[in-house]
Amino acid sequence: MRPLLMLLLSCTTIAAQAAPVEALKPMAFLAGHCWKGDFPEGKQSDEHCFQWKYDGNVLSDVHTVRTPGKPDYVGETIYYYDSATKQVAFLYVENGGGYSRGTMTPTATGLEFPATQYVADGHALTYRVRWTPSGADAYEAFSEMNIKDKWVTQFKLVLKKQ
Repeated sequence: MRPLLMLLLSCTTIAAQAAPVEALKPMAFLAGHCWKGDFPEGKQSDEHCFQWKYDGNVLSDVHTVRTPGKPDYVGETIYYYDSATKQVAFLYVENGGGYSRGTMTPTATGLEFPATQYVADGHALTYRVRWTPSGADAYEAFSEMNIKDKWVTQFKLVLKKQ
């Protein structure tokens, strides 16, 4: 086997096996796997691939929405423990120039991402999300957006471990 390929394979194995810092442990079930779901009507798919980085201090989530006949919508979320606020924080950036900053709180039923803003092209959309594990091989993502001071469902999607 070529030395570079061996190095890449060993780095991938090490990253997948990194132990997370305490604050990120509620997200550990996601790490080292890709999770995929189809939107209603099957016209789009959503895939998240999670990987530990920096000795378990960061969880990376590469997110891809695929729509036949259109370019992929791709983004990456970096989850980390913010020692100043003593909570898990995230930064999301995507290929269209949009971004979000927010927090994650573990709950008795899963992971909650309180209201934050997605900003793109000078406009902001307030949204909030819940991820609820469904057995060992799936989780439900439920997203709401705030439109005219009212929370409305943006999507509800079950993502399955690939």
